Amino acid sequence: MPTTLRLSVLKVSQPIGDYYIASIRAQDLVEMSYSDVRRMVQSERDIERYLGIQRPVSTARVKQIRKYLQGRDATFPTAVILAVEEKCATFEPGQQSGGILTIRSFEGAEGDEESIPFDRVAKVIDGQHRIAAFMDEDKNWQFDFQRPFEVNVAIFVGADISVQANIFATVNLQQTKVSKNLVYDLTELAKTPSPHKTCHNVTVALDSQRNSPFFQRIKRLGSATPGREKEPLSQAAFVESLVKFISNDPIEDRNKLLDGVRIKTASIMELQKTPFRNLFLHGEEVDIAEILFNYFSAIRNKWPRSWDNLGQTGNLLPRSNAFKAFMVYLRTDLYASIVGESFGRVPTTMEFSEALRHIHASDADFTARNFAPGSSGQSMFLKLFRGEIDISDMYE
Repeated sequence: MPTTLRLSVLKVSQPIGDYYIASIRAQDLVEMSYSDVRRMVQSERDIERYLGIQRPVSTARVKQIRKYLQGRDATFPTAVILAVEEKCATFEPGQQSGGILTIRSFEGAEGDEESIPFDRVAKVIDGQHRIAAFMDEDKNWQFDFQRPFEVNVAIFVGADISVQANIFATVNLQQTKVSKNLVYDLTELAKTPSPHKTCHNVTVALDSQRNSPFFQRIKRLGSATPGREKEPLSQAAFVESLVKFISNDPIEDRNKLLDGVRIKTASIMELQKTPFRNLFLHGEEVDIAEILFNYFSAIRNKWPRSWDNLGQTGNLLPRSNAFKAFMVYLRTDLYASIVGESFGRVPTTMEFSEALRHIHASDADFTARNFAPGSSGQSMFLKLFRGEIDISDMYE
C-alpha cells in the first residue's frame, strides 16, 4: 500500500474556508479513506455520548451501486467529500488557483502524537456507499476496469469535527431528493432497452389511452399533472410493481443489453416468477399493456362505482395499496392459472372477469375500515383475492 499520494488540485475559497477539488483513481480513494460511523459510547463518567458523523452503511444500497458499476456507462458525477488532517497534507501553490496537494501517512514520535496509517488518512464526510461499492466483502478492492475509473473529490484539510458534521448535515439535509417518478420518466430518453424503460412505456401508454382503465390516473412526475383533478397512482408505484413481472434483476439486465449481450429466453420455471419476461425480451410492449388493460378493465367492470369514485374519502380501490395487491395477485396466482404454460398469451377481459368471480366483495367494502394502510392492508387484499378470507370475516 502506498504512503503518499500527489494530486493536481484546484483550491476553492468559500465562506466555510478553503478546500481542494481533484480527480483521484477509485482504487486510491478506497485505499486512503475510511468512514467514521456514528455510534453511542459510554464515557468515563458513564454519560452516553455520540461519536462519528456517518450513518451505518446500508448493505442493500452498496449492492445496488456495485451492480451499477458493472455497466459500461457507470458514472459518479458528484463529488465524494473527504476530510484530511493538516499534518497529513501539504499544498504547493501553482499557477492561478491550482497546485499540488500531497497526502501522506503520518508517523508519530514515540510518546507523542499517534501515527496515522495511509488507510486512515482521509475521513469520508459524504460518499461512503459509493466507496464501499468498489470493495468486496473483506473490504478489499475488487474491480478490474478496462478503462480508468476516476472519482472527483472535495478535500477539506484541517477541518475539525464540528465543521465536518456541519458539511455532512448541509449535504444530506438541504438537498432535495430526486423523485423516483422523475427518474423513471427520464428512462424514456434512453436508447438502450431495459426493464424500467419498458415498464415506463407501458405506464405512459395506459395513462394516455382514452378508454384505458388508467386514463389520466397516473401521476407522472411526483406532482399533480396540470388539468387533472385526481391521480390516485404514482408512476413509481406502477413501474415498481410491473418490473417484477419482467426481471428479478433489472440493473443486471440493463447492463447486459447495454453491452450487446443477448439474454436467453426464459424457461417455464422462470416464467412462473416473471411471467412477462419473454414479452420484454422480444419487444412485445403492446402485449404487456394489453394484458394489464384487460385485467384492470375486468376489475373496473366488477366494481365500477369504487373504481370511478376517485374523490370519495376512504375509497381504497383506485389507490396504490389495492393496485399493488392486484398486481401481486396477477403475477403470482391469476395469470398462470388462466394461460397455463402459454406465457405471453393475452387473456381477454371476459377471461379475467370469470377468474375474479370468486371474490365476494361489494363496492362499499373497499374502505380503510377493512383494509389498513401499508403492508398489512395489502396482505388483507391478497387474502381476499386468494379466497383465504371472505369479506364477512373482516366485519366479524
